[in-house]
Amino acid sequence: MKYLDYLRIVVWFCYCVGNFYTASTGVPNFPEFVAVGLVDDVQTEYYDSNTQRAVPKQDWMEKATADEAGYWDSQTQISQSNEQIFKVRIDTLKKRFNQTGGVHIVQVMYGCEWDDETGDTNGFSQHGYDGEDFVVFDLRTKTWIAPTPQAVITKHKWDRDTGQNEYLYHYFTQECIDWLKKYVGYGRSTLLRTDLPSVSLLQKTPSSPVTCHASGFYPNKIKLFWTRDGEEVHEDVDHGEILHNHDGTFQKSVDLDLSSVKAEDWGRYSCVFQLYGVMEDIVTKLDPKVIKTNWVKPSDLIIPIVAAVIAVLLIGLSCSSLCLLCSLFVHRFVRTVLVW
Repeated sequence: MKYLDYLRIVVWFCYCVGNFYTASTGVPNFPEFVAVGLVDDVQTEYYDSNTQRAVPKQDWMEKATADEAGYWDSQTQISQSNEQIFKVRIDTLKKRFNQTGGVHIVQVMYGCEWDDETGDTNGFSQHGYDGEDFVVFDLRTKTWIAPTPQAVITKHKWDRDTGQNEYLYHYFTQECIDWLKKYVGYGRSTLLRTDLPSVSLLQKTPSSPVTCHASGFYPNKIKLFWTRDGEEVHEDVDHGEILHNHDGTFQKSVDLDLSSVKAEDWGRYSCVFQLYGVMEDIVTKLDPKVIKTNWVKPSDLIIPIVAAVIAVLLIGLSCSSLCLLCSLFVHRFVRTVLVW
């Protein structure tokens, strides 16, 4: 069995639950505290400091009350408590970094992963400040890692709290995993589905890279790449990030720069989409006839303009109006050539 085929089988059985906290100051028209829960990149719950209430974002998350009657009240209380804690943390970090006003953001990401094929589990807790890592929990050693000098004080303080670190180890290896299994059970029909994407080839101008764009796939465990004669291409390739669609599916693009490729060699290239859990690939051969573009050759603009001039003459526009129309066309044509 090929390694990639093995991954398609194994990765499919991996699940992850994550919680994301964002506390901010100085950001206009944005809640000072936001808490979001995700299961396999599907948003499951939400809380912010304006609404003051944790709510489910998926219908199947309503089932959580069957295992814990006051689940949503409990989640609300936890988030309200964290909101106050994070307000204090922002003030502490501003002093630590010798800051006063301005925009500042504290972010925390924590959760766990479970592979129901192997039984392997993992937990993570990462804290960041103003877009940089601040402290990270090492599950193996039950200690904290400080990537920046300003975090060393926090590391030593949290390392001394061995009781809290033992609790975190228990939470990430047992309690979090138990809840993850419940969440997967609640949303099995959603989380275990597979949606194949539509794949398109796009190009702005003849000299631009060709973009292979896949949209509408689920889950986000995919690989999108270019090949030449069946072998993956790494040079002159630019991979985009996986992005969310409004309907819960995902999209991704990968660009291929063909500036140094002869036109007769284009047929040797293909874009390949692979969805883990699905054995059949979607292969789109690089063919100029199927590339979508909004670029129009300047010569192609002449015919519509000539037709417009003839139409103007037929309806009896004055000579001055006709000159105005022509001058506008020339002006727009020149701007198109220079700006585009």
